[in-house]
Amino acid sequence: MAEWRRNLYVLFAVQVLSVAGFSLVFPFLPLYVEEIGVATRGSVAFWSGLVFSSQAVTMMISSPMWGAVADRYGRKPMLIRASLGGAVMVVLMGFAQSAEQLVLVRTVQGLLTGVVSATSALVASTVPKEKSGESLGLIQTGIWVGVAVGPLIGGVVSEAFGYRASFWITGAALALAGVAVIFWVKEEFEPLPVQQRVNIWEGYRKLVKAPDMASLYSASFLQSLGRSVTMPIMAFFFVELLASSEGAAMMTGLSMGAKAAVGSVSAIYLGKLSDRIGHEKVLAAGAMVAVLVYASQAFVGSAWQLLALQALTGISAGAIMPATSALLNLRTPQGAHGTTFGLGNSVNSGGRMVAPVLGAAVFPLIGMRGVFALNAFVYVALAMVALYIWRKSVAGVALRAASRVAGD
Repeated sequence: MAEWRRNLYVLFAVQVLSVAGFSLVFPFLPLYVEEIGVATRGSVAFWSGLVFSSQAVTMMISSPMWGAVADRYGRKPMLIRASLGGAVMVVLMGFAQSAEQLVLVRTVQGLLTGVVSATSALVASTVPKEKSGESLGLIQTGIWVGVAVGPLIGGVVSEAFGYRASFWITGAALALAGVAVIFWVKEEFEPLPVQQRVNIWEGYRKLVKAPDMASLYSASFLQSLGRSVTMPIMAFFFVELLASSEGAAMMTGLSMGAKAAVGSVSAIYLGKLSDRIGHEKVLAAGAMVAVLVYASQAFVGSAWQLLALQALTGISAGAIMPATSALLNLRTPQGAHGTTFGLGNSVNSGGRMVAPVLGAAVFPLIGMRGVFALNAFVYVALAMVALYIWRKSVAGVALRAASRVAGD
């Protein structure tokens, strides 16, 4: 087996372990805040919000810096740092005695972690370019699998052993992922010569000016925003459709699991397909599917209709996310994979940070169904960006063909 493919399979397992570990604690974090209490002032709801947002803010700030460090010293050390650093921080969360301490640890966690971007950068720098869609699609599948199984395991463990035990199990999973990277992942890293190096900010300025990079980061932000904006109201929408709170939590969990399951399967198939027919086409098609599916959710009449449409959003996500990652890989300047995916992780964190605020702001004005309709317009914007990238790609191919004819 080729070394790049062996690396890929190990990194897939690492992705599953790490994402499952992080998502394992998400379902009960607000309940954990309520259990440990607030030492100063403010409501449980306020501090629960800070628990989620603090990590996203610091990750948005730190990811570009870690990406630049990866390009200078290697992507494997950065993945080890993210895994083992995350393990330590999550274990410390299990020892928190107040909401304030928990927010502090989550803030530091955002500064140290970033497993998804570190894994993507390592995969992108080691796989053949023509296998970008397939490889990054498999890594995306690892994310979906982790998201699907993590909350389920977290619910079982927290019920059986308490909330704190869940943090310690998560820490063990992340530590295991870090050990796997140390012993089983190989990277032949060759840093750029000293005379070719630039400072961090100059590197990012050149990166954003590279062909299609600004458009691809816009697409990344929009897909992160669209994926997250309805999450805060999903359970409440199920309550409305069921006319009761009974069963709403189960339906919300089923919708997350169904979306993850469909996304994990479609990411593998559509990643391979995009290698054959073009990543631009798959990105545009995925965005258009998302427009139709989210617009339809604004008109559902039953919980089962919403569940089915939520599952179908996994198809669009399975197209958009691997195609965007593959295009970022193909457009990355030589030796800048860490910088590229570090900035991408920062952009995604920004989308996750803005989404809850946007959803909460427009909900009182347009209602829950209006939020889903608004989300459809987010994907309309993404579709327009994808079509712009596709058109530029077609124009570039035509120009190169014309140049070859003229040369002959």
